[in-house]
This record gives sequence, C-alpha cells and structure tokens, in this order.
Amino acid sequence: MRLLVTGTAGQVARALKAREGGDLEVALVGRPQLDLAEAVDLTDLFAAHAPDVVVSAAAYTQVDKAEAETALAFKINADGAGAVARAAAAVGAPVIHLSTDYVFDGSAPRPLTESEPTGPVNAYGASKLAGEQQVALAAADHAILRTAWVYAPLGANFVRTMLRVAKTNPELRVVDDQHGVPTSALDIAAAVEAVARNLAARPDDAGLHGIFHLTASGPSTTWAGFATEIFRLSADRGGPSAKVVAIGSADYPAAARRPTWSSLDPAKLAQRHGVVLPDWRLSLTEVINQIAADGWP
Repeated sequence: MRLLVTGTAGQVARALKAREGGDLEVALVGRPQLDLAEAVDLTDLFAAHAPDVVVSAAAYTQVDKAEAETALAFKINADGAGAVARAAAAVGAPVIHLSTDYVFDGSAPRPLTESEPTGPVNAYGASKLAGEQQVALAAADHAILRTAWVYAPLGANFVRTMLRVAKTNPELRVVDDQHGVPTSALDIAAAVEAVARNLAARPDDAGLHGIFHLTASGPSTTWAGFATEIFRLSADRGGPSAKVVAIGSADYPAAARRPTWSSLDPAKLAQRHGVVLPDWRLSLTEVINQIAADGWP
C-alpha cells in the first residue's frame, strides 16, 4: 500500500515515514513541491505518486500566531486542505484528513462525540473546522480524524519542551485548568495506517467514512498533570526533571484562548475501524524511553 502524506517535518508525517516497510510505502511531499498557502490544483503532483490513500497531515499549527495571521491560517488549513482532498478525489484515492479538538469550544466537562456541536474559540480552531468542511465537500471517500495534545520523540511538542526547560529551571509553572488526553504521534501514525488499509480494502463501506475522534485511552489529565508524569518518567531514567507548580490559564496569558475541556470520545473509531489507542501513560513511557535513548533535548 502506498501512502502519499502532505508535510515532511510534522510529527505524524515523520512517524508515518518511520513505519515504512513490508508492503507499506510512504511518500512525504512538502514545500517547495507542495505549498498549501498557494495550492490550487495538485492533481498532477498526486498522480505522479499513484497513491492508494492520501494523508492530509500538513497544516498551519501556530495557535497563538494564527490570531494575527488568520487569513494565512485559513488559506492553509481550509483552502489548502480542500485542494488536497480535491486532488485525492481526482486520482481516485481516499483521503485521511487530520483535524483537532480545537473545533469545539471546550465548555463540556466530558468526552465529546463526533455529533456534538462545534464552536471554535480561536482562529486556529476556526480554520481547522473550515478545513473539515472543505474536505467533506471535495471528497466523498474521506475520513477526518480529530486528535489532541499531540507529542512525539522528535519535533516541537510539549514533552520535549518540558524536558528542555527543566534542564535550567528547577521549578516550572504549568496550567492546571485545561483538560485533555495526551496522544502520541506514534500511535496516531499506527491508527492512520489502519484506517488507510480499511479504506483501501473496503471502498464501498460507508461506515468507514466521515468524522472520527482519535485520542489515546486512559483518563484525562491537565497540562500540569501531563508535565508531572513526564518528569517522573524522565527522573527514573536519569533525565531532566523539575517541580511542577499548578497555575490557572489566567496566570499564563496567551493570544489565543484555549478550550477548557479537550477530551474526545474515540468509541466510533473503535466501532467502525477497529482502532483503539493505548493508555496515554503507556505511550508516554515509550516516547520517554526513545528520547532517553536518542539523547535528552
């Protein structure tokens, strides 16, 4: 099976490339060949790769900066996503589009299903919701996967940032009133491969299409709780650690408002695609082990 993945440096794109082997081929395409800010017709580019499934992973992800660069965020996350889906449809390939918990307003203190009303509270979330809508209109053969709190052994993410700053700061103030489920990019990549195989093998199964929530198993936590577990695992392996001081969102001002509750209910993905991710604490252990083996950031 051949996957064509948009983006070359993202956490999920890199994790998918690392899975290549056996009958799985993964082609990453990004700038300058593919620039979602300028994307119009990507059909020829996609046709040259002859993909079985297209994975729309590239995105504008700078949440705070999007408040000042809203037009650019929409150009990439909405129009660019639509262009990817149109090209996938043109070459006869299903498209898997990665989205986010930020399409919700974060006011419900419970895991959200796919049928819940959306209501982004920042420009980034609004641009990703517009992208979902464009993908659904452009390609009937689609699966939109909403995920949250993504981290990986490589790239820029919360885990690596915490480990890096702990080297020079014995105490860190971390937000404790935003709730979610940390989700490893390694697990997301495995899930994307599973969904891709289902879509390729059963193209007429309507139950495989639509929106699905893709997050780890296990209880929700806060950023402070996540940081505490990161440092516990790191300290056990001789890595950097710091004392976590819990603070409120109001004590850590940011340009973009964040959802208070970001927990997503992944039951539909399990029912339709047979995909269940591990408990986030187990996956975090795997990622910390890999970081320790590769060298602390």
